[in-house]
Amino acid sequence: ERYADLAASHSEALRQREEREWHNARLRQENARLRLENRRLRRENRCLFRQALLGPGPDKPPADPGEEAEALRAQLGRLQEKHRRALRHLRRCRAAGGAEASGAEEGELEELLLEE
Repeated sequence: ERYADLAASHSEALRQREEREWHNARLRQENARLRLENRRLRRENRCLFRQALLGPGPDKPPADPGEEAEALRAQLGRLQEKHRRALRHLRRCRAAGGAEASGAEEGELEELLLEE
């Protein structure tokens, strides 16, 4: 009777393990599918955001070029310039060994961080 109980417990444990493995495999598949969907939505979001900021292309006449659209384009230009300057600063820091930046470079980085 004791061996029968042990065998039944062992069988139940094996069944639960197989069930967990099957469930985990299903969750991994769902996770992979959701990651792909996430990537697609991020790309779509970036594209829509760029379109909203940049407005229609040169071949399309602007529908209603309001002040807000102009302000957003100007802000985009400033942000792109900040980004270029930050990348140059990062490259200089990495070329210098990455440990410490000079006072001038720190000043430039502070200026980037303080600008709005």
